[in-house]
Amino acid sequence: MTAELTRPDVLDQVPDDLDADLVTVVVPARNERDAIRHCLASIQSQDHPELEILVVDGDSTDGTVDVVRELAAADPRIRLLHNPDRVIPVSLNLALRAATGRWLVRVDAHAAIPPGYVRRAVQHLSTGRWGGVGGRKDGVGVTPAGRAIAAVMASRFGVGGSIYHYGSNVQTVEHVPFGAYPVEEARRLGGWDESLRVNQDFEFDYRVRASGRELLFDPDLVIDWQCRQSVPDLYRQYLRYGRGKVVVALLHPGSVRPRHLAAPALVAWLAAAAAMLPLRPAAAGAMVAPYALAVAGASVRTATGLQGRREKAWVPASFVAMHLGWGAGFWLGLGGRAADAVRGARQGRPRG
Repeated sequence: MTAELTRPDVLDQVPDDLDADLVTVVVPARNERDAIRHCLASIQSQDHPELEILVVDGDSTDGTVDVVRELAAADPRIRLLHNPDRVIPVSLNLALRAATGRWLVRVDAHAAIPPGYVRRAVQHLSTGRWGGVGGRKDGVGVTPAGRAIAAVMASRFGVGGSIYHYGSNVQTVEHVPFGAYPVEEARRLGGWDESLRVNQDFEFDYRVRASGRELLFDPDLVIDWQCRQSVPDLYRQYLRYGRGKVVVALLHPGSVRPRHLAAPALVAWLAAAAAMLPLRPAAAGAMVAPYALAVAGASVRTATGLQGRREKAWVPASFVAMHLGWGAGFWLGLGGRAADAVRGARQGRPRG
């Protein structure tokens, strides 16, 4: 029988005693029918024997729940939780409250992990040194554009300081993808901020570090993650990331690094070049040229790992979509916050 929980039930029944040997693997999912079976199979195949697998469904409409129920009927380790709010941090907090394991490992529904993933993450956490542990997120493309995007996301020129996309050495970092955490500490920090639609994982990691704990990146913890499969989807993804970064930056100004401002600065620079183009085309071209040359050089290097012409052809557009999407989203986020402040001032209630 599948154990299915709704949000009120979980909020009212937080387990007091944690099983020291048990690991709670959390899978937030919404409309992931085509991916959820492969994801759960990779979790079921872990060589760490003591697992509970909490799938938190975000009001799926595509049959995801039916697949999870089918798998849960054959594997009592799988439990299904329901999140009608459709918000990822709400799903994470539902699972955090329902967890009975000592450790929590997040795996997204469109990802898969190798058999030793949970065991290695728990080995690190068991030392007591780390507030969180994560690994390398390797993009998986299934279309020509998707394979180009996966290659671009493994490029330092594409993702900047996001070490988890390309890092090869064990090291402390600011943020880990799909992190593993001690359940008690995650609860003590209040879980994930449910007001954040994106960047909630980065914001949570910032609070982990602010509490005095360190985050460990281990490249042997490999996550196969199905990235976006078209350039327009990639642009929209990074547009959301940029907008979400503004909210986190306002919550935690100390989390902002110069590299976070590179894409917004690029967008402002290119906008200035566009404005100058009708009057001084040569000067406008000179302003754009350094970035165009950088994209060309990075594209040549990145395309060497791809096979066909169609894949290689998508590489420059993928770089541009990531940079401009993130930068434009950041400016849109700032504009939205400024508009909120103006409206609040007009109504006599200033807002941050």
